[in-house]
Amino acid sequence: MEQLQTKLFEAAMQNSITQLQQLLIDDPLILERALVNRFNETPLHVAAMFGHVDFVREIVGLQPQLVNELNLQLSSPLHLAAAKGNVGVVKALLSVDNRACLARDRNELLPLHLAAAKGYVEVMKPLFEARPEAAMVKACGGESILHLCVKSYQLEALKLTVNSVGNVGDFINCGDDDGNTVLHLAAAEKQVEVVKYLVSMSALQVDVKNGDGLTAMDILIRSRRDLRDSEIEHLLKHGDKPAKKKAKKNSWNGLMKQHSAWLEKEKHILMVVASLIAAMAFQAGVNPPDGLWKIHDIPKNATSDIDPKALKPSTHITLEYSTKFYIWNTIAFISSLSIILLLTSGLPIRRRFFMWILMVITWIAISAIALSYLVTVKYLREIEGNHDPFELGDPQGYTLLVWTFFMFLLLVGHTVRIVVKLIKKLRNGWIKCTSSLC
Repeated sequence: MEQLQTKLFEAAMQNSITQLQQLLIDDPLILERALVNRFNETPLHVAAMFGHVDFVREIVGLQPQLVNELNLQLSSPLHLAAAKGNVGVVKALLSVDNRACLARDRNELLPLHLAAAKGYVEVMKPLFEARPEAAMVKACGGESILHLCVKSYQLEALKLTVNSVGNVGDFINCGDDDGNTVLHLAAAEKQVEVVKYLVSMSALQVDVKNGDGLTAMDILIRSRRDLRDSEIEHLLKHGDKPAKKKAKKNSWNGLMKQHSAWLEKEKHILMVVASLIAAMAFQAGVNPPDGLWKIHDIPKNATSDIDPKALKPSTHITLEYSTKFYIWNTIAFISSLSIILLLTSGLPIRRRFFMWILMVITWIAISAIALSYLVTVKYLREIEGNHDPFELGDPQGYTLLVWTFFMFLLLVGHTVRIVVKLIKKLRNGWIKCTSSLC
């Protein structure tokens, strides 16, 4: 018996009707035994999976009950034929018994679901004709056949399904167990063509919210941005109407968003720089460089016009440098505090005028802290007995020259930029004025 069963499966794989007829002569009950024996597959499963139409027709004509038999995966022969895209086999099975259209496999999927997920449109058509109500059956997680089409990127299967159902409005707006409609999924997956097709239907509700209270637009905004977002956003707002008149406005809005993001980044950087300078200036003010307020003896090799009888040794030198140091250190401290105050004052920092003020104050603070450093270094040279002024060969001299040159370039660059913008505005105003007079 086992040998005959093995030969039966071989005949199904080879599409050998002659061998099937010979087996029936040898054992007329061989097909009935296939019904009562719990094999993983029946011969009809095998023939349906391989797409052997002639063998399928022959075997279902002899034993129609095999059409509704399920394997260990709870799949019927119709499941396997639909998943493989075997149109002829699907039609042959439906001609015998179409109840298998509503049978669920282990994943709670119908044969129609499997065909839609694979995009087998020609297989879907006879399934719709046999059992139209199968389109309304939901799969695992409450997903409709439309959800499966979108998740599998099958636009043509989606179109066929929509055209095959009656009440389109309730169908396309229904959600899964999480409340996500097909529009939610299409927006999340950035499927532009699917969104375009969906919004072209008047029955679609664009503002439907899912279980988290999010619309398709909300999901699009929260997703990772790419080049398709602007087109999908336009479709969700304006449908499938062309965006010619809105293109300039959308591009301007995009530039403004980029400008706002740049300003926010600049504000954060300025706050960090200002806080750092304020901390440095405060620390230097309450804890000045060693000996700045102390009285030192004038070195033996020092030459000075100071009257020794009028002042104590080194008093004039100490007061001179301490005053210069505290002037520049105080300027740096107050400038940095001013930056922090402006950034936290609630003023319209988004305007370029206020940003320009902040940048100028930042330059002043940085320059003042640099000058206070140079004053301190020069003072330390004095108390060590070196009264020679800075020379170009000194590191401090190089630093001073480089800093001055750098600040000069910044000043010239920004000045030229402002002048160019001013000239452009004046020229545009003059052109508008002359055109209006004409």
